[in-house]
Amino acid sequence: MTNESAPTVQIRPYRPADREAVHDICIRTADAGEDATASYDDPNVLPELFAHPYTHLDPNLAFVADDNGRVVGYVLGTSDTARFARRFRTEWLPLVGDRYPAPPGPPNTPDEVMAHLLHTPERMVQPALAAYPAHLHIDLLPDHQGAGHGRALIDTFLQALDGVPLHVGMVTANHRARGFYDRLGFHEIPHPDPGPLTYLGRN
Repeated sequence: MTNESAPTVQIRPYRPADREAVHDICIRTADAGEDATASYDDPNVLPELFAHPYTHLDPNLAFVADDNGRVVGYVLGTSDTARFARRFRTEWLPLVGDRYPAPPGPPNTPDEVMAHLLHTPERMVQPALAAYPAHLHIDLLPDHQGAGHGRALIDTFLQALDGVPLHVGMVTANHRARGFYDRLGFHEIPHPDPGPLTYLGRN
């Protein structure tokens, strides 16, 4: 007899076959959890910056939420941000940089801002965050939020980190995300120049 109330979403390791789904989810959640497709001339730069480098460089820290065969969310990251930034420069940027050239001057459009970030991976290494060497990105489709899947993704990532202190940067205006991290025991990390972001940490 089938238990129809059994949960259908499972957290599992990322597989190469998940790449297209992760690509799509990244774009559809990149605007403070909302669809960013219309905000960019080429929104494909977003997963090349915030998703695929992690599955390429740190695949052992990539996990997805799988709803009966459909990937509906993911958590990706690294245990060593300084090392990741170096590898991003030497191993990842040569693969994608030509498609998204660095702007010749200060970035003036959303696409130029993302291209600038792509070509400056050293920005990830900040003295204020040195005590929290790991970092992550997590995204979940809206119709699967609020059901505990985000917590399950974070818990799985933390288990894989095995005690390495973690930071996450979130857009300060994204109050829903802040509530999510607060409930999971993250705390604000003092930062002298955070820009539009708030940095949160967990030991």
